[in-house]
Amino acid sequence: MRRDLSTLFDPASVAVVGASDDPAKYGHAVASQALRAPDRRPVHLVNRRGGTVLGRVAATSLSAIGEPVDLVVVSVPGAGFEAAVDDALACGAKAIVGITAGFAEAGPAGLARQRAVAARVRAAGAALVGPNCLGIADNTTELYLASDRFAPGGVALLSQSGNLALELQLRFAPHGLGFSRFVSLGNQADVTLVDLVEDCARHESTSAIAVYAEDFGDGRAFAEAAAAAGKPVVLLTAGRGAASARSAQSHTGALTTSADVVAAACRDAGVHLVRTPREMTVVLAALSAGPRTAGRRTAVFTDGGGHGAVAADAAEDSGLDVPELGEETRHRLRSVLWEQSSVGNPVDLAGMGEQRPLSYADTIGELLADDSVDSVLMTGYFGGYAASEGGLGGGPAGGSVLAAGETRAAEEIVAHLASVPKPLVVQSMYPQSPSCRALAGAGIPVFAATEDAARALAAMTVRTPADGLAVPPLPPTAAPLRDPGYHGVRALLAGAGVPFPAAREITDEDELHAAAGEFEGPYVLKALHVLHKSDAGGVALRLADRAALLAAYREMRARLGAPAYSVEAMADLTDGIELIVGVHRDRRFGPVAMVGLGGTLTETLRDVAFSLAPLPARRAETLLRGLRTAALLDGVRGRPPVDVAAAAAAIERITTLAAAHPEIAELEVNPLLVRPDGALALDARAVLDQPGPAGTPAELHRPGLPCTDLG
Repeated sequence: MRRDLSTLFDPASVAVVGASDDPAKYGHAVASQALRAPDRRPVHLVNRRGGTVLGRVAATSLSAIGEPVDLVVVSVPGAGFEAAVDDALACGAKAIVGITAGFAEAGPAGLARQRAVAARVRAAGAALVGPNCLGIADNTTELYLASDRFAPGGVALLSQSGNLALELQLRFAPHGLGFSRFVSLGNQADVTLVDLVEDCARHESTSAIAVYAEDFGDGRAFAEAAAAAGKPVVLLTAGRGAASARSAQSHTGALTTSADVVAAACRDAGVHLVRTPREMTVVLAALSAGPRTAGRRTAVFTDGGGHGAVAADAAEDSGLDVPELGEETRHRLRSVLWEQSSVGNPVDLAGMGEQRPLSYADTIGELLADDSVDSVLMTGYFGGYAASEGGLGGGPAGGSVLAAGETRAAEEIVAHLASVPKPLVVQSMYPQSPSCRALAGAGIPVFAATEDAARALAAMTVRTPADGLAVPPLPPTAAPLRDPGYHGVRALLAGAGVPFPAAREITDEDELHAAAGEFEGPYVLKALHVLHKSDAGGVALRLADRAALLAAYREMRARLGAPAYSVEAMADLTDGIELIVGVHRDRRFGPVAMVGLGGTLTETLRDVAFSLAPLPARRAETLLRGLRTAALLDGVRGRPPVDVAAAAAAIERITTLAAAHPEIAELEVNPLLVRPDGALALDARAVLDQPGPAGTPAELHRPGLPCTDLG
């Protein structure tokens, strides 16, 4: 249920507990900011010593104010935090901002205190931001309860870093970006990132939501909230390395890093994932600009060959296509350019700009009018003529005439874009020149760096949900897996409709002969309860008859001493492709699916793709088609194509089953053999989750992944 946070962002009155005249204390900074809008709402300053603070009489306690207070900021030493919260609730506060640190981030004892405080706040029907946060601000309601000012605008910033907010403030300014809201997330003891995303999605003055998060809490709920926001969500996160995979005992677990999980969740939810504050600024600048497109066909336009080549590479690196232009378009371009201009793609003026600055606008007009062009990236010197005239440096001699022509060209480019709205991004050596500022003022993103322009254009290229792209709902929870052994896992999957070859578990030679009598050879023999049995020599294939099966059994038993083995019918590997299908249960995002090229070379090739589980068949097929080795699926060197639809259907069944079993930390089918006539699972394993020690808080404990079945 969505929370009502209206009191948090537009309270009737505010009190700052711990307000101080000492500039070294945070209570001084917050109180100073709170007093910026004294006419909007009553602002009460509380200091236990009384007297005056910032020239105003300070109350010695909240109760001494003598009237209810809607929102209370608590900035006191840790020992007094709980008492201050209790006083705030007693005075009728419905929102509390906890600046004080020393709670969950300090260890189990601090976490216990934090939980107790949060429980009291919720029981009172109030909301708590923090503790261990740096405050909040809402420019739309003149609520200033953070230590710094934030320029007004349309971006709501939800951040676990105060310094990052300050950096973004500096980076936003040249692009005309500002903040509708700022919230320092702190420990999220009560009000969570999900609560705030949902509230900002409803906030009319917020056009985009920017998030810096190190701890998502419920990551899947975050993805769902972002997907439903109806406005852009841009995420910068840390801790995307491979450390989370170190304890994994399956290929799936070993290959699934935090970066994979976050990237998959963002892709499924339509979140723009960025790596740096600079990239976040670029994406937000692009998203605040003009039209967007679902197409990736990009025309690169330049006035110098080097800039064009670099921009074309940058565009392709950003996932855009730079196809050769059609003959009709090239013909129209030749009619407005001179002979030495290149009209392929990139389109290069080759010096014509200095002869006729309006050629910039003419070329942009033709490219925008081309139905086979989805977006345009203009790169190079444009802006240099006006920069010379304006004293910004650069530009040819006698630049006044060219500067006037360039200014006119900028006006015509804006007019062309108004009549044919498509994404247009500019990279200029002189981004602060008058002509470039004219473009930026009309909503055309302008950047100094080529890679920024390409990234911005990619952000303006929206994805279509043709493959079922979405945050998939979790299936109902199934009864726990009772037999985590190899054959128990096979039976579970088979019951879900995943086909397997015939098989029987054996422990001695008599059972081996009985199994061999149930189905014909050739046979496969597997040692059970052996980790990575192929690497350990625990798999024997193509055993032609009973004699070969018996010999393999005796040799393997003498060498490995496994307590049990599996005798299976050998599948027909002719014209088959081996895939891997796995589900790893992430502690933040829940079940995450992995599909890719399987078999014994899975970890060596690492040709895999990820998505939140369960995977609908259509989405599974899209992931398979996106693999580096996807061409194998359609047949190469005379081999027939395999049944990708059957593979996708099996993937849907496997991932749905895993998502329905929260006790399974890792589930893997490897290989899933896909042939021209269908798909067949040849091996499976499950790793059950292990809860932490009794009384260990989940926030402080990362569950281990003991392998209860290594078959």
